Amino acid sequence: MQATSAKRRKMVSYAKYGYIFIAPFFLAYAFFMIYPLINTFVLSFKGNGANADQWVGLQNFQYLLFGGEARAAQAINKEFMSSLGNTFILWIGNFIVQIILSLLLAVWFSDVRIKIKGTGFFKVVMYLPNIITAASVAGMFLMLFGNSKYGAVNSLFLNMEWLLEAFPFINDVWSSRILVMFIQSWMWFGNTMLLLMSGIFGIDPSIYEAADIDGSSGANTFFRITMPILKPIFIYVFITSMIGGLQMFDIPYLLHEGRTIRPSLETGAVFIYQYFHQTSPNYGYSAAASVILFIITGILGIFVYRFNTDSTAPKKKRKTAK
Repeated sequence: MQATSAKRRKMVSYAKYGYIFIAPFFLAYAFFMIYPLINTFVLSFKGNGANADQWVGLQNFQYLLFGGEARAAQAINKEFMSSLGNTFILWIGNFIVQIILSLLLAVWFSDVRIKIKGTGFFKVVMYLPNIITAASVAGMFLMLFGNSKYGAVNSLFLNMEWLLEAFPFINDVWSSRILVMFIQSWMWFGNTMLLLMSGIFGIDPSIYEAADIDGSSGANTFFRITMPILKPIFIYVFITSMIGGLQMFDIPYLLHEGRTIRPSLETGAVFIYQYFHQTSPNYGYSAAASVILFIITGILGIFVYRFNTDSTAPKKKRKTAK
């Protein structure tokens, strides 16, 4: 008995080696994520330009959200609110197209009654835009839809005499927005389609067999069975798309000719970058705008998540306990 207990005391615990192996990840995460996040909150309460070391409290938030008596405060408020409006317009526009197209393709490819040849090839082709860098995509569409007559689309239309002069695709407010919406939808619909397909393939086939036996139509089966079961996937796609949409930067920032960013394409992330990289950097405004976007994202995420919870669950639990 004593020998057994002594043997147990001499046994080496290998649990500590697991913590040693995962420690580099947490150290890198703390250095590259947590520290910048804390520093952003600190900078949001400091001044800008020459007054960057002074504490100004909530002044940056006041100027961004409500403006002020000074002309500069009114200008920055107008620009920031316009950037938020652009962000939501571009995100909602591309998300609607993306989710409809992805859902239709996911249902089409996962329907066993429709025998499509080469589905693997089509899935790969549709997912490919998701792995292309945004800079390459922006450069390609600038070459296609450049405002000058040397842009590919304008050159084609002018040669076919469909236009009398080059159309300003990039400089026009709504044509530039529609172009960004199309690019974002084209880049991300393949990823969304695969997520929805994985959810559809996870549904028990016997449910569809029972629906067919009961004489359910295809539309009724889709809206009464497929859509309710896919609700968690939809919530996930919506939240991730919302987070990505509120952080939209690459395409709106790069899709311009010359050095001037188009006001109709200036999103919240572009606004933050612009004020952070000015000749006299306004770190306070950039940090405050980042915090505001963080709060908006958190509030919308919680609001959307509520749709995925059963509000009657606590009542059912209490009734079951009784």
